[in-house]
Amino acid sequence: METICQEFTENCPIFKECMEDPEIHSLDSDTIDYVYEILWLELSAFVRNKLATTFWSHFQYNENCAQFCSEFKDLEVDVPRQLELFENFVNAVKGLDGYYQFLQQTMHKLDEISHKDFSKSTERLNELVRGILLSQLPTHFNRVVYAFYSIAFRVCFQLRKSLTKVKKTLSFETEVIKENGSLCKGCNQITNKCKCQELLMTINRVNEKLLQLELLDRLAGQCMTSLVQLHIKEHIKDTCYGIFDRSHIKSLFMWLEDVIITWLRDIFHVDPLDESVEKMECADTKTASAIQGLKVKLTFFVYENFALSIIEQFFSIIIDFPDSVPAIDDLKICMEKINLRSQIIKSLKTSLEARILHPGVNTMDILTGYVAAIKAIRYLDNSGVILEIVTGPIKEYLRKRNDTVRCVVTSLTEEGPTDLSEELAKGENTKDAVVSKTSDDLADWENWQPDPIGLENSSQPPVVKMVRSADIISMVVDIYGSKELFMSEYRNLLADRLLSQLEFNPEKELRNLELLKLRFGEPLLHNCEVMLKDITDSKRINSHIQSDPKYNESKQFDISSLIISAQFWPSFNKETVELPEEIANEFKKYTKSYEDYKGNRTLNWRSVTGRVNIAIEMGQRTLEMTVAPMLAVIIYHFQNKTEWSLEDLSTTVKIPPSILKRRIAFWQSHGIILESQPGIFKLNENDLPKTQLDKEPISEIIAEDEGNESAMASASDQREEELQVFWSYIVGMLTNLDSLPIERIHQMLKLFATNGSGVEFTQDDLKVFLQRKVRDHKLIYSGGVYQLAR
Repeated sequence: METICQEFTENCPIFKECMEDPEIHSLDSDTIDYVYEILWLELSAFVRNKLATTFWSHFQYNENCAQFCSEFKDLEVDVPRQLELFENFVNAVKGLDGYYQFLQQTMHKLDEISHKDFSKSTERLNELVRGILLSQLPTHFNRVVYAFYSIAFRVCFQLRKSLTKVKKTLSFETEVIKENGSLCKGCNQITNKCKCQELLMTINRVNEKLLQLELLDRLAGQCMTSLVQLHIKEHIKDTCYGIFDRSHIKSLFMWLEDVIITWLRDIFHVDPLDESVEKMECADTKTASAIQGLKVKLTFFVYENFALSIIEQFFSIIIDFPDSVPAIDDLKICMEKINLRSQIIKSLKTSLEARILHPGVNTMDILTGYVAAIKAIRYLDNSGVILEIVTGPIKEYLRKRNDTVRCVVTSLTEEGPTDLSEELAKGENTKDAVVSKTSDDLADWENWQPDPIGLENSSQPPVVKMVRSADIISMVVDIYGSKELFMSEYRNLLADRLLSQLEFNPEKELRNLELLKLRFGEPLLHNCEVMLKDITDSKRINSHIQSDPKYNESKQFDISSLIISAQFWPSFNKETVELPEEIANEFKKYTKSYEDYKGNRTLNWRSVTGRVNIAIEMGQRTLEMTVAPMLAVIIYHFQNKTEWSLEDLSTTVKIPPSILKRRIAFWQSHGIILESQPGIFKLNENDLPKTQLDKEPISEIIAEDEGNESAMASASDQREEELQVFWSYIVGMLTNLDSLPIERIHQMLKLFATNGSGVEFTQDDLKVFLQRKVRDHKLIYSGGVYQLAR
């Protein structure tokens, strides 16, 4: 105090002279008021030049402050460095209090002379000190303040934890073990020399001084807010991240009240048991309002950051659905408080594109993710707006993949990760989603909700908005927008299954067919009904022929045929094979027996489709296996002639050399046929080698070596065959009109040629068909128009 008095005497000579002048009391009131203002100006200069300068000298930018600056947002900082900055702040406030007490005494003397109200002078002094201090804020003062309140938070939490036995940990609570014992997590001292109580007393004194000058909120408010926000983020990360099977909202706000708000009340000296502003009669109104304002801000901060944490992990939440429903419920609560739809859409689109929308992910996995996204997002937002925007890129990407339709149909008819078969079994509404939505709008008007604002959906057509409430299967089928395309693919898939499965399960297929009929209608599935009927009819016909004594007397081996109604089945591929004469004769016998049974009907055999049971005897071993007819024909020819050239064998079996060589590779891979010279193949006459035939089921080997090739024609070939019926119309158009653009051709075909044909096609389908005719030199394309080749 003596030092301050000496500084004041040196810097305020007028004040000293007036205080020592005995005639000062005899001056009139106007003169005293004038002298009072002169002395106040001198006092203001002292506060500005001495008090403020001395106070802010403890906040000077130095090495410690610079190092702490780089770690401002890191909770696990160097505690000794924090303690040094802590002492700087304590000394600054202590010095400030010394100056302030001296100035109060001085003002009291001045008020006695000028007969002023001491309380008003004190208020004026407080405003002067606050104004000058806040006008000289150094650049890095927040670093020192932040260090002080970091330690204050840690000390208060540690003491409260020991008293209330709250078993919660913060991110900075890492145990440090040294040879002389463990360290206190509050003061960083050895446990038996803990100084937390001393630090707490110091902290309380500092806060009291700052509260007295009304500097606490202005000087430390930003730092305390940053500190508690950082702890909130770390607490959310430590306790909620990756845990989706339970709700966290309630526990988060309990932690916020018990730890953060309680600490803030301690800092502002507010009764922690009194939560309402009205009941805080013992506390200053401004302080109570500040606490309440901070609580409101921190509440919304928790909502926002917890929601952002969930949004960041929403891809994992989608994969875990429905186990992750509690996490989505928490997000829905947060969305009621804060509008986060834009963040959800942006984050989800980014994560989905990065995780599944690239060539490295197979189509079935993308489809699984798409279905899971529909379920999870629809549960989150029943308006369908977020779902519509987020899944748009997935639909576009799936539309570009060639195997999407097959994967969807496979998922509908077989159990798999997409759960589409379960959705089909639910027997949901079978009407088209657009029509049903239109008819139900008026009846369900009470449940109507407008689109969320701020997402710019006005540009989307009404039909798109109407399918938001469609069921999952309708949304999957909507990828292509055509039920006919999916039912055509189902017919192909069913045909493959019926032709490849040696043991057919009619009950499962009939059940799938009935469910699909409920969903898509009977007309689209009539062909499939006929296909299944062909299977049962074939079994009956086979039984009859096998019981025919005349046929049994002459047959060399058993034949079991699948007799199909060709016009109801998909087109077969163009592969053929020439059967050996003795085998072809057996088929003729079967055909004769069938003709005797059916009268005016006969059979056209497809010799490349089916399975053949064969036995290969070489040396001391006999191998029994089931192979495709083409493979059986190839190995059959090696029993009479052990060596063949590729050209000779190709001519004999009527198989193109490129395909034949690929088929021979099957027998080569198992050591039965060897390539002695390029293009020359011979039978391995040694004992059969032990190959994978001894280790794996024959059915698996055949499937692997044939590459799961379909007996049906490819989708593009079938499409071209369907469009071939329009070729005569196109020729007639171009004959009469010479040349036409594709738009005009498509328009005329839709108008005149498609009525009653049952074939639907787009302009892109027509373009592919016409370009094929150009390559076949039947059309010429020039200047954007097509004309007949002359």
